[in-house]
Parts: sequence; C-alpha cells; structure tokens
Amino acid sequence: MFSLSHHGRNLTSVVTEFFIIGFPGLDSKYYSLMATGFFIIYVTAVAENCLLVVLFVLQPSLQKPMYIIMVSLALSDIGFCTVALPKVIARYWFDDGTISFHVCLFQRQMLHYFGTLTSLIMLIMALDRYVAICFPLRYPTLMTKRMVGFLNGFAWVMALICPGVTTIQSSQMYFCGSNQILHCFCDMVTLNSLACGDISMQSTVALALSSFVLMVPFSLIMLSYAHIIIAILRIASMQGRLKAISICITQFCIISIYYIPRLFVYMSTINTDARIGLVLIYSLLPPLVNPLIYCFRTTEIKHILLRLITTRLSCKVGTGVNPG
Repeated sequence: MFSLSHHGRNLTSVVTEFFIIGFPGLDSKYYSLMATGFFIIYVTAVAENCLLVVLFVLQPSLQKPMYIIMVSLALSDIGFCTVALPKVIARYWFDDGTISFHVCLFQRQMLHYFGTLTSLIMLIMALDRYVAICFPLRYPTLMTKRMVGFLNGFAWVMALICPGVTTIQSSQMYFCGSNQILHCFCDMVTLNSLACGDISMQSTVALALSSFVLMVPFSLIMLSYAHIIIAILRIASMQGRLKAISICITQFCIISIYYIPRLFVYMSTINTDARIGLVLIYSLLPPLVNPLIYCFRTTEIKHILLRLITTRLSCKVGTGVNPG
C-alpha cells in the first residue's frame, strides 16, 4: 500500500502491483512460441547493435560524425529492447507477469524516453544528410565530431523531459480497480486507462506532449528531405544523383517504419491485439534492421568486417598443426 494525492485528498491506492497480460486473445498453447520469438528478437537486436558499438570503439576510421549518430541510435535501441522485452519474455515463459507499481512506472518512463530519444536522433541524422547533400563543401566545418557529439548529448538529455512530466502525472494517479496491463509492457495509454477518477487534464497534457515529440521531429525531417530532393534534382551527374538517392532511401525507409505506424495507431480505433501487434512492429523492427540498413550496408563497415573475419581465419590456420 502507498499514499497518493488525488483531487487534493490523500488516498491510499488499492493497486500496488500490476500484471502484464501481453496479447489478451493469445491461446496459452502459444506462450512458449511467443516467448521464444521475443527472446530471439532481443538477442539479435542487442547483438547487432553491440557489434556496431564495438566496431566504432575499436576502429578509428569509423570515429567520424555519421557513425557517431549511428552509435547513438544503436545505444538507444539497446536500451529500449532491454527495458521492453525481458518482462514479457518472463510473462510467456514462466507465467511471471507481475510487476510492482514503481517498476512499472520506471519501465513506462524509460520506454517513452528511448522512443523520444530515437525520434530526436533520427532528426539529427536527417540534419546530417541535409547538410551533406545541400551544403557539401561546408559539411566538414559544420558537422564536426564536436558538433555531432553535442547534438547527440543534447538529445539524450532533452528526451527525459516530456516522458518525465507524464510519468510524474502517472505516479500521482489513484489506482483502485483492475491491475491487468493489456499490453506487453507498461506504457502511458494502458497505464492511464487503469486510473480511477477524472484524469482528463492528465490525458490532455500527455496527448499534447506525445504529439509534440512525434510530430515536430517528423515535420522537420520531412522538410529536410524536401530540400534534399530539390538538391538531388540539381545535381548534374547521374552517378551523383544515384549515390545521394541511395543514401536517402535507406534512411527514409527506417523513418517511415518508425513514424507511420505510430500515426496510424494514434489516429485509428482498432482492437487490442491488433494495436499491441502494431506497437510491437514499430517498436522492435527498427532496432532489428537499423544496424543492417544504416551500417552493415555501408562499404566501409563491410570491408572492416571482412578484414576482421579474414584475419581471424588466418590466425586459426596459422596456429593449426601441420599433419605428418
């Protein structure tokens, strides 16, 4: 039991812990399969993004502005998956869906924090491409390692604000009814739906802040890509056009995966299982494919990986015992 303030009165919340349901319509015979799927997604996403971080640390040739942004995104993806997935894996593997009130709030805060952070990092990435294509001669002086490091650090700090405001609001709500989280993790919408009493003001504030962190970066990204398209059309060389288009298309695909399903979920009314499925797609697909699209597709990283693999194989052959 713990005390909360509600409409000026001190109330003792009846609910002190929640239970993660996951997909309400999922038959129990599929629980192990679901847990295995989540576990594979978690291990794969973390391994891919950790590999990118390790390569960045060990290879001085990768320590330049573009890869600094990519590593920042990789760390955000690792953080999101680590906060989101272990509890739902335990829910389906061990039927351990219980989560305390304060841990639920912490998970809620960190999920929305990493979601906001990813949105800001994508904005920085779009800015980087905008400067590189629209102002190629000034790119080395504008997008220095120091500037990119500052922008990423600023994003990591600023991303705390909006989720922090709504998490504080949730901590002051009164929970007296159901403790069933109809989701795979504690998020703002699901947790607020369980609160007792009038939370219209909190919901309005939460919606305004969510719209701000979603629509402002998305609008600026679209604006930057509009300028990029105009700049590409002005490039005389067909080879230069194709190179610029190739760089932009890969980033635009990830941006579309991240933003468009979110807009659909917020603007449509769909059943709970479908909503959870869409949320998982736009939440977990980017961490899985970001390293592949952004990094392992680049020639520089492919050459580094190939060199490391070749060196490793050569060492094994060199240390082998010669028969006879």
